[in-house]
Amino acid sequence: MHFKYFTYEEFDSPDIQGSGQMMCDTIIEMLDQVREEYGKPIRISSGYRTEEANQRAGGVKNSSHLKGLAVDIKVKNGRERYELLNILTKYFYRIGIGNTFIHVDIDLDKPQNVIWTY
Repeated sequence: MHFKYFTYEEFDSPDIQGSGQMMCDTIIEMLDQVREEYGKPIRISSGYRTEEANQRAGGVKNSSHLKGLAVDIKVKNGRERYELLNILTKYFYRIGIGNTFIHVDIDLDKPQNVIWTY
């Protein structure tokens, strides 16, 4: 599949080159729409994770990253976080907000319509 703004490699687990192919295409398509509306580059800090990479990242045992259903987006400051959140809430129903990143996922096995902070 071809995306306008992203490549699978951007979603690779740090320990396995090419593992970004394990991502669900739907979440990348949604991020493409967010990027189009945002009008600026979006930096992915974490996409697909292997069990080992998830442990190193401090991820939970049932992390949506393990299923290719979650992405962490790097943010530089509060303004960037605010601008992105305004757009992300139009597309995603599970959003986690950290100081340096925003987590979004499309994992239907988890509670929906949830926003939380780290």
